[in-house]
Amino acid sequence: MFRKSVLIGTALIFLVSAGSVYAASARDYISIVGSSTVYPFATVVAEQFGKTTSYKTPKIESTGSGGGLKLFCAGVGVEHPDITNASRAIKKSEYDKCQKNGVKEIVEVKIGYDGIVVANSKKTAPMKLTRKDLFLALAKDVPNPKGGETLVPNPYKTWKDVNPSLPNVKIEVLGPPPTSGTRDAFVELAMEGGAKKFDWIKAMKKKDKKAYKAICHTVREDGAYVEAGENDNLIVQKLDANPNALGIFGFSFLDQNTDIIQGSFVDGVQPTFDAIADGQYPVSRPLFFYVKKAHVGVIPGIQEYLNEFTSDKAWGPDGYLSEKGMIPMPDEERAQFQSDVKALKPITMK
Repeated sequence: MFRKSVLIGTALIFLVSAGSVYAASARDYISIVGSSTVYPFATVVAEQFGKTTSYKTPKIESTGSGGGLKLFCAGVGVEHPDITNASRAIKKSEYDKCQKNGVKEIVEVKIGYDGIVVANSKKTAPMKLTRKDLFLALAKDVPNPKGGETLVPNPYKTWKDVNPSLPNVKIEVLGPPPTSGTRDAFVELAMEGGAKKFDWIKAMKKKDKKAYKAICHTVREDGAYVEAGENDNLIVQKLDANPNALGIFGFSFLDQNTDIIQGSFVDGVQPTFDAIADGQYPVSRPLFFYVKKAHVGVIPGIQEYLNEFTSDKAWGPDGYLSEKGMIPMPDEERAQFQSDVKALKPITMK
């Protein structure tokens, strides 16, 4: 096995031998990709890190959780990102892809919690929805309105069609694409939560999990749900322009735009910092980022960036991330992840 690095111009590049990686610094900044929901939090930490250390400010791209993990798991070396943000946990298939491509040791950092909001313009009244309403409005196939345990292509055109107590307004929801962790979490927490209100669908989970998931997680494609890309700020602007539309995104985007938009009630609870923090709001999820251990000590500043992100001044109850809308973890959970980060403890998935 050889240990070698090659000078190209002024940069040293990684060489791989017998499955091991040896390197000197070939890039003088941290490369981060991933979730659009985690993006604003990571950006704040990166700016703080750039101001208070001698390292360059990390470069962050908003690619969506799935897109970020695809880039992250493609390999080890300077051409691959060091960190990927995710608004859901890494999937076993993604972990396996990482392993196959030589990304052997992955450090998982849970950073806090977020609520997924269904928001609309303040130019109109807030919506009062249930998870059942959201399932019936947005699923590709729904239970036959005439009764029986059969599915039909979604016939609902207006919110009033879904639920007589809702406005007689066309269903138009701007939301994230399939590569987004927010989309994954929304279909799991909101739509599947609504589908379970039908006992016969709920019973399918034990009998035929694949069919059950297809019913709960498949979003209609007839124009009622509009994939609005990974730019949540663009959704906010579109809601302001179209008061009849609803948008789906993380709580922080609502928190930063309360002058323009408002969160819908879901099962009687409006998305607020306190309602998400104490578990009352039903559509909430944890946020993460993942670190390539092989790049720590090679790309300058990764450990120091991790220290900044997991400091109490950043992610603590009174930290600057909570001011941006992130819901802090309980003290014990934060302490555990601080310890794991310090030890660069890799995750294992079987």
